[in-house]
Amino acid sequence: MTSEENPYQLLVFDWDGTLMDSVARIVACMQSTIETLGIAPLPEQRLRHVIGLGMQEAILQLYPDADDDLLHAFTQAYRERFLFNDDVPMPLFAGVPELLDDLRKQGYWCAVATGKSRMGLDRVLEETGLDIHFLTTRCADETLSKPHPQMLLDIMDELGVMPARTLMIGDSTHDLLMARNAGTDALGVTSGVHSAQELLSLGPKGLVDGVAQLPKWLKCRCQGQSS
Repeated sequence: MTSEENPYQLLVFDWDGTLMDSVARIVACMQSTIETLGIAPLPEQRLRHVIGLGMQEAILQLYPDADDDLLHAFTQAYRERFLFNDDVPMPLFAGVPELLDDLRKQGYWCAVATGKSRMGLDRVLEETGLDIHFLTTRCADETLSKPHPQMLLDIMDELGVMPARTLMIGDSTHDLLMARNAGTDALGVTSGVHSAQELLSLGPKGLVDGVAQLPKWLKCRCQGQSS
């Protein structure tokens, strides 16, 4: 498919809340960590809102006065629970493996830009077998956190794709702001942490209920591009 028929070559996916239904586990691990550390509890909605940020950025949004000791203790306790001690399931959203396989066969290049740590992303990529579908990935502990554009800029630079040919797909305002800051288009997904109203306020090119609707959206986008 030529660029005249399809504006996008590179599709960059967020992970949590976009490809994997992991929000409940993340919230549960945050709540357990907060209880263990004996710090002030917060409403679930506050915890959900920071999902997608890097760990340090998320903690500082929740507890602006956190010092280095608390940042370290929170990070270590949370990762221990998330990786090894929590039994809340984290299924992929329905149709994700088939979706990524079809996109690859259609000639799209796929990547991941996530607030997860490198250890966390590598673990779920191995467990799900989805690593074969992504040309490259970026995590919050190896570059600047969303909504800074560095993740997207790094991915585009590595793959040699211009912003105009890149689409960011995510469930949070952090994803959409990162796309705006990087000069790329964005598609909002309402399966995760932020509402349709919050996502639409940032002017994405579209909004879908789940990532499985991406092919239909891309087809409509391509038809609109060529008409």
